[in-house]
Amino acid sequence: MSDNSILSRDVSIRRRVHVISDRCKECGLCIIVCPRKVLILGETRNGKGFRYPIIKNMYECIFCKLCEYICPELALYVS
Repeated sequence: MSDNSILSRDVSIRRRVHVISDRCKECGLCIIVCPRKVLILGETRNGKGFRYPIIKNMYECIFCKLCEYICPELALYVS
């Protein structure tokens, strides 16, 4: 493994997709639009009775923010 790949991996770990579960209404748009299929629908329900997305594998995320941009409830953000 080269030093560049180690650096890239360390940088990607610092970035995250955050889900605000109480805002989610289970529309599934974030799951559909994700090009790397990082998000899946979880089994846990929020206070409104909706299931919300969970991160399947953060290492696959390319941080394109499509999930953030498409969410009508602003339930996801990338930082």
